[in-house]
Amino acid sequence: MASEYAQLDEVLAAVVDPELDLALGETSMVRSARVRRHRAAIVVALPVAAWPTADEVRQRVHDAAVAVRGIDEVSIEIAVMDDGERAALRSRLRRSMEGTGSGDGEDHAGHDHAGHDHAGHDHGGQGHGGSSSPAFLQPGSSTRVIGISSGKGGVGKSSVTVNLAVALARMGHRVGVLDADVYGFSVPKMLGADHDPIVLGDMVIPTAVHGIRVLSMGFFVPDDQPVIWRGPMLHKAIEQFLADAYWGEPDFMLVDMPPGTGDVTLSLAQVMPRAEVVVVTTPQPAAQRVAQRSAFAARKLKLSVRGVIENMSWFTGDDGTRYELFGRGGGESLAKDLGVPLLGQVPLVPSLRQGGDEGVPVAVAEANSEIALVFEALAGRVAALGPARVYRRELTLR
Repeated sequence: MASEYAQLDEVLAAVVDPELDLALGETSMVRSARVRRHRAAIVVALPVAAWPTADEVRQRVHDAAVAVRGIDEVSIEIAVMDDGERAALRSRLRRSMEGTGSGDGEDHAGHDHAGHDHAGHDHGGQGHGGSSSPAFLQPGSSTRVIGISSGKGGVGKSSVTVNLAVALARMGHRVGVLDADVYGFSVPKMLGADHDPIVLGDMVIPTAVHGIRVLSMGFFVPDDQPVIWRGPMLHKAIEQFLADAYWGEPDFMLVDMPPGTGDVTLSLAQVMPRAEVVVVTTPQPAAQRVAQRSAFAARKLKLSVRGVIENMSWFTGDDGTRYELFGRGGGESLAKDLGVPLLGQVPLVPSLRQGGDEGVPVAVAEANSEIALVFEALAGRVAALGPARVYRRELTLR
């Protein structure tokens, strides 16, 4: 069975774990695979016992094994990685995050070669793993970081962020969402995330839901608990959400920015100097003026403002009549004043609000509806803009 054994190793190494979006050969999750008398016995070691995609990994491993010629029966044992295996995985993920490859023989995970884990200690204030910026934020990366900003609350910024992210993912893009609205987090509930991020020592694996990865303060504090932090703590939290989380290599990183132009906005400008900004407003002139301040603040921080999205543009009654409940022209006027395109107008529909309340975004729940097609077109326009050229010096907060 030597040939079957070699082929089995090959096909199992190519199986992709949907949580990390990496092949099992890259994560060393296949602890052993043996073939005897046309029967394959496979042991899969998952990073933690409550691995969210355990059942799917088992099914994918089974399907890959039974497809190997000469194997008639497959048994799969699901185990949990020991400290050494987990530390090795974390080291591999850390090197990938830092853009330093996956196998140079050097140990970056904070453990010695006897497998003892020393992770979780902060050295030098650059994130627990010692990296101040992941590879996807560094110059030359193809990742587009897009801050969704509004300047004020109540204009549907988070709803736009969530549904735009889903629409981009459905187009085949790899998408991450950072809920940077630390005080008013809402993204986990809107997405219906059914599990918390996985914590591996000094590293966090963002929650995967609806084909996107998401990280939010909402995963770490109870719904009814306020976050009462000063600026430096907020800055550190944002920095660690980026530098100490395994985001992979996203095509788009959408950042749900908080209202206003305070500490978090300054931190995002420093940590993500390549960020682009898309401004969300309503047709109402008062909302337009506040959104304009948000755009001007972004430009003062040398962030590129790429476009405007007008939300709550109209409501269509049962008789087909459009009612402009919040006035008209605010998005178009703001885009003209800023010299950027109006990327789209999002109508006011009950299903958009219901999707957020129920944790099933309308772009998922009603994929062929008018509102879902609006977000699909919006995603296409955002993607078609291409990355912005950024000419700026690094910001330094003092």
